[in-house]
Amino acid sequence: MIPILGLAIGIALGLLFDPTVPLWLQPYLPIAVVAALDAVFGGFRARLDGIFDAKVFVISFVSNVVVAALVVFLGDQLGVGAQLSTAVVVVLGIRIFGNAAAIRRHVFRA
Repeated sequence: MIPILGLAIGIALGLLFDPTVPLWLQPYLPIAVVAALDAVFGGFRARLDGIFDAKVFVISFVSNVVVAALVVFLGDQLGVGAQLSTAVVVVLGIRIFGNAAAIRRHVFRA
């Protein structure tokens, strides 16, 4: 119940304050969101498998976001930011869909 309440409060605050993302941060935000989603789906899968550990989840969440942002930053410095951004999204997307498939198998027993 607490995560749902936190999500509702976060959405309400976002709508109320209408935050803007600085221009220099905009290329990194989508990558950070995809990396965070990967950690969330992995955590949900671990919860269903009965092996969830909050410490592992937090470390996974933060490290996914930081590593993905660093890869995109490195790509920007090398002049290939778009290609590395695509690569990060593809890799994390594969992981997200793999976790989603495992969650589906667990929930629907199929």
